Amino acid sequence: MPNYRQMGQTPTKRHTKLSVDASKSFLGEGMAYEHVVTTAGFNRAYSILYHLRPPTRNSRVEFVRNLDIQAAEKLPLRQHHIQSQNLPRSGDPILGRVPMMFNDDLICWRVRPESSQNELYRNGAADEVIFIQQGSGVIETSQGILPYRRGDYVVLPRTTTYRFLPDEIGREDHLVLECMSPVRIPSRYQNEDGQMLLGCPYYERDFHGPVDLATINKEVQTTVLIKDHDRLTRVTMPHHPFDVIGWDGFVYPYTFNAWDFEPLTGTIHLPPPFQQTFECRGFVICTFAPRYLDHHPDAIKVPYAHSNVEADEVLFYVEGQFGSRRGVEQCSMTLHPGGIPHGPHPGTIQASMDATRTDEMAVMFDTERKLFLTQDAMQLDDPKYPLSWLEG
Repeated sequence: MPNYRQMGQTPTKRHTKLSVDASKSFLGEGMAYEHVVTTAGFNRAYSILYHLRPPTRNSRVEFVRNLDIQAAEKLPLRQHHIQSQNLPRSGDPILGRVPMMFNDDLICWRVRPESSQNELYRNGAADEVIFIQQGSGVIETSQGILPYRRGDYVVLPRTTTYRFLPDEIGREDHLVLECMSPVRIPSRYQNEDGQMLLGCPYYERDFHGPVDLATINKEVQTTVLIKDHDRLTRVTMPHHPFDVIGWDGFVYPYTFNAWDFEPLTGTIHLPPPFQQTFECRGFVICTFAPRYLDHHPDAIKVPYAHSNVEADEVLFYVEGQFGSRRGVEQCSMTLHPGGIPHGPHPGTIQASMDATRTDEMAVMFDTERKLFLTQDAMQLDDPKYPLSWLEG
């Protein structure tokens, strides 16, 4: 998790009364209502929020529908190139999400919304990492206003209530990873005191939390669409849930920009663990940022052919010329499953020998469990991709 943060009003000690103006308080009780958000039961990071009204108030709860994500059937073991740049715009930043692939640890969605998000949303069962391929704006959350821009990883811990407010409707383009486990910073990047080590690829200053609480003190019917696993529920609250006047802790939404990642290089090629950005149960998220290339006089500057013996590998191509691949574009997604080797396309090894740096940017996630492609993804799949390693 990022480091401790505090905003607004909090009492001197946790689990004690925080007084507010009785004339403006719920039922005239003259106090704020403590709301503890925990992870791993009560054993890991947590935050404490202080509401003007009890966060448990609901005036209506209704079932919306189940989300039935099905795997495409009878697919052979092969490499895939999902041309997600051809996904048509539809829906809003939440309901416009289209599932691409999944396993027990995550669901990967793509969304190119055409309309604004009018209803608050909360994922009640999974953390979300939203990579901003295109777009900018702010995200309204119960813990404050979170600005975002192109290249940001937006990390939204489960139970965060939020709404996207983009600067320009119709420009947004997101890659969404719905993570069934908490999203954490790799432990090897932190010292025993919890501070990020000197020499790791980012620093606490690169992580940005909410900037303004923007408390909404209104007794107004407000709906929140909640997802828990495959179920959607709509909860109507008799007040606006962004009535938080203060909070502190380690669990909160934040952004980290991919262009702030400081890639390490050596005399010869360094493998993907050196590009790791986040860790989750069953998979890791890596950032391939622009960098100087290997400087041994005989170094091969593109990744060597390798077999993913215990992993499925997905690359989302963000920007730049991709030295080891032909035919990929911005927003291409490649899936290289375990069990078969993959590597640089013919001709790219020799072409890379005189290069000194790369301008490519890509997001990668490697999974321990098999990934299942959806039918939506297969509609964007290039069936000739497995043959692209043939000469010519």
